[in-house]
Amino acid sequence: MSRWGWLMMAGMACCPVMHANAAQSYPHVSVYAHRGASALLPEHTLAAYAQAISDGADYIEPDLVMTKDGVLVARHENEIGSTTDVAAHPEFAERRTIKVIDGKKIDGWFTEDFTLAELKTLYARERLPQVRGTAFDGQFRIASLDEIINFLVQQAGRANRGIGLVPEIKHGSYFRGIGLPMEDKLLAALQGNAYTKVAPVMVQSFETANLRALRAKLGRDSNIRLLQLLDAAGDMPADVVLAGGTLTYAQMATPAGLKEIAGYADAIGLERRMVIPWNAQGGLAAPTALVGDAHAAGLQVVVYTFRPENPFLPPALRQGAENARNPEASVAEMREYLKAGIDALFTDDPALGRRAVDGTP
Repeated sequence: MSRWGWLMMAGMACCPVMHANAAQSYPHVSVYAHRGASALLPEHTLAAYAQAISDGADYIEPDLVMTKDGVLVARHENEIGSTTDVAAHPEFAERRTIKVIDGKKIDGWFTEDFTLAELKTLYARERLPQVRGTAFDGQFRIASLDEIINFLVQQAGRANRGIGLVPEIKHGSYFRGIGLPMEDKLLAALQGNAYTKVAPVMVQSFETANLRALRAKLGRDSNIRLLQLLDAAGDMPADVVLAGGTLTYAQMATPAGLKEIAGYADAIGLERRMVIPWNAQGGLAAPTALVGDAHAAGLQVVVYTFRPENPFLPPALRQGAENARNPEASVAEMREYLKAGIDALFTDDPALGRRAVDGTP
């Protein structure tokens, strides 16, 4: 088989990593590595992505923001004070500022005020140090999208399996408003690489207009699919706010709203308590109708985000110290969502997601 033969066979969806002696498994469900294996290593670093792939992730996720010189890089936010050592660099002290991003006032350092070369002088830091420690601070650099794609090609070849990419466009309207639009650069990067030109790709956004524009450019016959993320019920997409609209995420989650989303997107991304709320005792209540409604509209359902530490688990599942890892509870939680019929899940610990999906002990 040629170098790309196995990839062409993968088609539109990744094949899950299967294990022998699986109990109840969900072979159609994909494991998305949320910012890489971010429960184990600083998020959005090549090391975190490598760990995620080793642990069996079907897709890796880079959240994308833009540099001053127009390069897409992987950071959860364009403010980098909490995820890099920028504050320790006196040469960048004067770049600390306050900006309004999607209606929120934020104090810090921002990627759009740095060139890629300047960002490359920084080291990544753990975003949740009180929970996950700081053992790996100062070891890994910020990665560009091109570096991540090249790394993915290498890792997929070594693993001899198709590994997908699920990039998120962060603050699309904000970056467009300052002359740094991201969407065309993202498409050019994806379509300009032999791997991502055919590999499974799912582009996500909390905004709507950019996904509609991408659908118009891509059509339906593309390996690149689109994921509409939904946020808190009363909130509105940033592009809707800028346009003076009134559409809320709650309205988007209704059967009529889901039908509208299906006109331009392939899937929706839901915060996990929208699918299974917590009950008064801190356990998992009965599932809502959202999964069924989305499927009826022709949409896949991706749930975010499963984390293996006690502070993020339903209270009834927590055991041990306040910030302790609780992997068995995390697997148990994910399995309840799998029973509810979801199509994919985001997890900070892909090895646990793999266990849940494959039904392994």
